[in-house]
Amino acid sequence: MVNYLVLVRHGQSRWNLVQKFTGWVDVSLSEQGIKESLQVAEGLKNLDIDVAFTSQLERAQQTLAFILAKQKKTGIFLHKEKKQFDWSNHPKQFEEDEIPIHSSNSLNERYYGDLQGKSKEKMRKKYGEEKVFLWRRSYDVRPPNGESLKDVYERTIPFFKKNIFPELKKGKNVIISAHGNSLRSIIKYLDNISDEDIPNLELHTGKFITYKFNKKKLTKLKHEHKFDRPVEWEQTRKKRV
Repeated sequence: MVNYLVLVRHGQSRWNLVQKFTGWVDVSLSEQGIKESLQVAEGLKNLDIDVAFTSQLERAQQTLAFILAKQKKTGIFLHKEKKQFDWSNHPKQFEEDEIPIHSSNSLNERYYGDLQGKSKEKMRKKYGEEKVFLWRRSYDVRPPNGESLKDVYERTIPFFKKNIFPELKKGKNVIISAHGNSLRSIIKYLDNISDEDIPNLELHTGKFITYKFNKKKLTKLKHEHKFDRPVEWEQTRKKRV
């Protein structure tokens, strides 16, 4: 049996649009982000999704909602509140045309700490271009009071192994709607990407990557990773020279 894992980075958010550090701040999609999400939905409409995972941030959940709107099934969020949990705790209550949706902060974007809500350009002017570059692009250096990409990896991968991989083993088609850094950490794990290369992996908003699951192995389909994330301050420095 062959089934699929789809990774989707949410559509452009309002803070992506104006170049602010977002992290765990719950910002909604921009108009462009909605268009991107609808394009993903169109691209996935012929894949029957069986189970969905997303973060606890609105931009990822909004993107997932647009994708599921193109499906023939109804997505239902699972909650731990008692009145909702009493029903959703029983998988047999799901009809064939219903999709369980699991949300977890384990799939949240990287927590940017003191940088959250700040302009990237203003932070470069305040702390220096090289310091901000190190905070944004290194694998194991944290911004002030924030998370490194390594920290993100250490929360996403245990969640993936415990909750997502078992669904693939059951033959389910699984979608994860999440964020640049949480998805980058999952891709690092799946494709065995080095600590040195993973910060340069580029994942555009509103794009998806598909893996085929067959005989306990995940194989990436029709997609070549690009390790060319744009580095604004380096480009600016080259222009000065």
